[in-house]
Amino acid sequence: MKTSLESRSLPLPSSLGGSSGREEVASKLARAGLVTRGIVYGVVGGLSIGLATGAGGKTTSQTGALKTIARQSLGTVVLIALAIGLAAYAAWRVLEGVSGWQSGEKASAGHRLSAVAGGIGYAGLCAAAVEILAGSSPSSGGAHQATAGVLGWPGGPVYVAIAGVILLGAGVYQGYKGVARKFCEESQVQRMSPEGRRAFTALGIAGYCARGVTFLLIGYGLVKAAVDYSPKSAVGLDGALQELIHASYGPLLLGIVAAGFIAFALFSVADARYHRV
Repeated sequence: MKTSLESRSLPLPSSLGGSSGREEVASKLARAGLVTRGIVYGVVGGLSIGLATGAGGKTTSQTGALKTIARQSLGTVVLIALAIGLAAYAAWRVLEGVSGWQSGEKASAGHRLSAVAGGIGYAGLCAAAVEILAGSSPSSGGAHQATAGVLGWPGGPVYVAIAGVILLGAGVYQGYKGVARKFCEESQVQRMSPEGRRAFTALGIAGYCARGVTFLLIGYGLVKAAVDYSPKSAVGLDGALQELIHASYGPLLLGIVAAGFIAFALFSVADARYHRV
């Protein structure tokens, strides 16, 4: 009996689920996902830059970016790779949120909630990629349709308003994370050269601020939809960028945000090497 009990207390080999094996799996998921996130944002930013400069681009969402990629030469092969990367990123974020484990430390409740929400969002984007590969066309009017459905629920406007306020808060936090350089705490910046660290920081600031602007616009649209009881006021990423192009100095504003998205794309690819996992 003693031998049996002692054998149960022996640590598991890392390959069978020990901390080393967990870290290796999380690292692979995170790094593949961060590169994929960068590619998607790069396409969104590049298309928006084209529109802002009159070169024939357009505003689009992450799903629209996937559709654009699918139409290119070897688009199917690239989209399969991106779907795998999006699945990896979603799995990593959900794993991080559910386990509460972040860079070897216990994550805060806010970080865990954010991780799970982000994972669910990217899982949806992965599903859209699979739909495109299967020959379907995910709806581009999802924001209007989803909002219209929720507004029809008992207490629907309250739910929509709450979602809008949450996104407004997320937008403020994204801007704060960029300006305060909080993202540097999530990466091994000490491994970078001084020049690399400055470039990485500049890309992160621009990228997170650009994301903050779009979160604020989407959140404002949801709050307005709830107050006016008008689903048309709800916008996704593409709608938020459209609002910028129609504003005063629209092309300039859109160009700045689009450049921020490209910066975030480069930041994500670089972060795939240095992110703490």
